[in-house]
Amino acid sequence: MPMPHRTQQQLIKRRLVGKDGAERIRELRVILGELPGYRNGPYADLRKWVENELTASRTRKRVVNRDSIAVRREGAAQIALVGPPNAGKSSLLQALSSIQIKTGDYAFTTTRPVAATTRLGGVLVQLVEIPGLIEGAAEGRGGGRSLLGVLRNADAILWCHACNRPLDELEAIRAEVAAVGIALPELLAATKCDETAPPEHPELRVLPVSVLDDASLDRLREELWRLTGLIRIFLRDGGDPVALEPPATVLDVADTIHHELRERCTGARIWGPSARFDGQQVGREHELHDGDTVEVLAR
Repeated sequence: MPMPHRTQQQLIKRRLVGKDGAERIRELRVILGELPGYRNGPYADLRKWVENELTASRTRKRVVNRDSIAVRREGAAQIALVGPPNAGKSSLLQALSSIQIKTGDYAFTTTRPVAATTRLGGVLVQLVEIPGLIEGAAEGRGGGRSLLGVLRNADAILWCHACNRPLDELEAIRAEVAAVGIALPELLAATKCDETAPPEHPELRVLPVSVLDDASLDRLREELWRLTGLIRIFLRDGGDPVALEPPATVLDVADTIHHELRERCTGARIWGPSARFDGQQVGREHELHDGDTVEVLAR
């Protein structure tokens, strides 16, 4: 004799506490297999309730998988590669980093954001390829809302446009991004410029680049660093440079090394653009420039 259906339903609800996604679906299937196969009465209603919970859980899982796209940030800054389909974004990301990704001469080779890290002047920066956006992305076409949500968290945009494609394709994508209020530092990489002359743009700085030309890639790396708006400070005792938002002082550098060092800092000796001469001794509030080398002095 089965237990009262109300008691059974309470036990089922307890079994489902804390379970989501695939785990919840598995548990509901097990529960469904345990229930009596009555066609009428309270247990038939209970079975129907479990079946409805199973359908709802499957729907939620599909929605989460489709609409929730997250990219875990790494490095000092995040730059998004954005453009229409088949604009050379994947090839460029691969050339700028060590990642190996699928590329092809057809649209929508990449279907989800792809992140990779690279070093720009010694500083680790994250590049994120946003899959090709289409007209109507701001209204959700082609998964546009989720992709634009990823873009909203970036620090800068590298627009990618193939020189052999009409510029209207890029402008349609820029309109979609503007429609949702995303405004970030930006640069246009004119890809595949070894095939066709790069276009002129009334608003964007255009940098011709080819994945077959190392010199153009080096120029792009320099421009990408400028796009972050950060400055690099090198430490006299070596190691990776420190990336800071300007204006940055000697105290800011000391704080990145250790909070206690900030308290004990009396100044620094500096070499580089902000120094009048190599090894100049400066105070704690001295404003540093990109490329300075610092030796923090402490009491």
